[in-house]
Amino acid sequence: MMLELGHFALLLALALAMVQTFVPVWGFARGQAQLCAVAAPAALAQFICVGISFLALVVAFLSSDFSVALVVDNSHTAKPWLYKLSGVWGNHEGSMLLWVLILAGFGALVAYGTRALPDDLKSRALVVQGLIGIVFLLFVLLTSNPFLRLDPAPFEGLGLNPVLQDPALAFHPPLLYMGYVGLSVSFAFAVAALWRGEVNAAWARFARPWILLSWSSLTLGIALGSWWAYYELGWGGWWFWDPVENASLMPWFVATALLHSAIVTERREGLKAWTVFLAMTAFAFSLLGTFLVRSGVLTSVHAFANDPERGVFILAILALTVGGSFALYAWRAPLLKSDAIFAPISRESALLLNNLLLTVCAATVLIGTLYPLLLEAVTGDVISVGPPYFNSTVLPLSIPLLLAVPFGPLLAWKRGDLPGVSRRLMVVAGLTILLMVISFILTRASEGFAFLGIGLGTWLVLGAGQDLVDRIKLGRIPFGDSLSRAAGLPRGAYGTALAHAGVGIMVIGISGAGSLRTDTVEILSPGTSLNLGGYELRLEATGALEGPNYFSEYGDFAVLRNTRIVDRVRAERRIYPNEGQATTEVGLHASLWGDFYVVLGEEQDDGSGWAVTAASHPLVRWIWFGALFMCLGGLISLVDRRFRIGAPRPARKKQTSVQS
Repeated sequence: MMLELGHFALLLALALAMVQTFVPVWGFARGQAQLCAVAAPAALAQFICVGISFLALVVAFLSSDFSVALVVDNSHTAKPWLYKLSGVWGNHEGSMLLWVLILAGFGALVAYGTRALPDDLKSRALVVQGLIGIVFLLFVLLTSNPFLRLDPAPFEGLGLNPVLQDPALAFHPPLLYMGYVGLSVSFAFAVAALWRGEVNAAWARFARPWILLSWSSLTLGIALGSWWAYYELGWGGWWFWDPVENASLMPWFVATALLHSAIVTERREGLKAWTVFLAMTAFAFSLLGTFLVRSGVLTSVHAFANDPERGVFILAILALTVGGSFALYAWRAPLLKSDAIFAPISRESALLLNNLLLTVCAATVLIGTLYPLLLEAVTGDVISVGPPYFNSTVLPLSIPLLLAVPFGPLLAWKRGDLPGVSRRLMVVAGLTILLMVISFILTRASEGFAFLGIGLGTWLVLGAGQDLVDRIKLGRIPFGDSLSRAAGLPRGAYGTALAHAGVGIMVIGISGAGSLRTDTVEILSPGTSLNLGGYELRLEATGALEGPNYFSEYGDFAVLRNTRIVDRVRAERRIYPNEGQATTEVGLHASLWGDFYVVLGEEQDDGSGWAVTAASHPLVRWIWFGALFMCLGGLISLVDRRFRIGAPRPARKKQTSVQS
């Protein structure tokens, strides 16, 4: 009965999405505000219905209701409850229901979570949200129904893919979806602005919190996926330029550009048409990622589905949503003229440079991801575009972008003083060069150019600190006055500095893990050891054990440094009999300065020992520390008081307005 209620609630949600979309449109056409106001309660009711539907599916998984086909395919009675729960969205149908739930939740937040939002803009944005809800609800109901029954019901399920049975993977998809779907809100605001014919500082201020929330969620979601790949898959790396990884990186690049462009629109009413364009492009990339993951055109451990019929449906959604919005943009954007004038050296120009480099990075990744697919479709030739292409194209674009970051916050609006800013950054530059020299000596320039990456990351961290030092005038006024200024700084200032510092910390981690990594593969038997990266790894014992839904072969290792045991780790090979698959559980000795990484391979046929892969990853954890700082910076900026009030309209500027 619960499943039937969930299915009915999903049908009712579709009807409410239609009400949310078409009744206000009729109200705008007839000039009746009462009809326009229907969008808000319809959005809330739609969210409640989708919530009931999702709850019904959760109950089915937690109770192991094997009369539901989806539960049979993705669950098992022996699974721990956390993986039963994550099994709800560890598949195509359930993940799409979660997608729709988050979409409806954002619609309800737009309806009732922003008191200062003008009713006219709110209703138009909710119409766009409702239209997106309609197409995705139809997609779920027509091609991805999670409530299909089996008769007779089997006694046991097939289980969830073992590599997905991990705590990080329990939270990785919901965070990614909050990022992907959150970009639908900025998309809705952009379309509403074009429909309304007005983009101003108030519009940008209302849109920016949603962009911040989406960007923060997407950042944390990507970081969790990277962390999972590092310790779960046993490859020893954190990023592989997998096409599905690229599907999340592309909207992140564009969302980052959008976040900075919206600042110019809010502060100076500049780049209005460009900001609207980025808002639509970011969501377009989210939909493109959805198509790539679920259409079957890509084969990856990350991919959800291999169903061309679903792919065609998503492609139709992509064409309708993106094609329609960009057609509206082509019609309306020329009317969104800006009176903002700024010099080539100014904060506006710095943010524009940021935007250009980020969007070129996104385009470069797009080409590398889609070119093999297009070539195969046209000529039948199969090629692979891997790390060499992306490293040789994206990394050179990133260097000038990162070098320019500390200059941006220190430049004045409209007209900046580049020599003056350069002088204020002299101490930062000196400390950066000093640390580069030290790192060069310590690493002996052993592999690649790690010292350059460490220097670049240091430049970003110290540059973020210099921004705060300048804001509180530390050293130029009495210390007590500086503390008072620090207490009065907007939270957005701290959030910006923290996010920029987080990028620097991540760059240091990438440089250390990428250029200073060493690894080896040796055959070890109990009592024997290997040496790597200043550590000694000794295999102490091997054995077997039985888990809740798997069998494990394990090796216990001692990690020694200077003949002293600093840690004991266990590496495993797990066999999941119900799924018929094996996974690797790595052993990790973790520290702030690097990880010692151990993977247990297969036992040799002659009984001489076990194949053991060991790797030293200097500074690798700084990658995820940096991502956490970036996310925290976004969340701190999100609670800035300025976002709780609307921006005043400039009294002396002519407002761009077009009759709808």
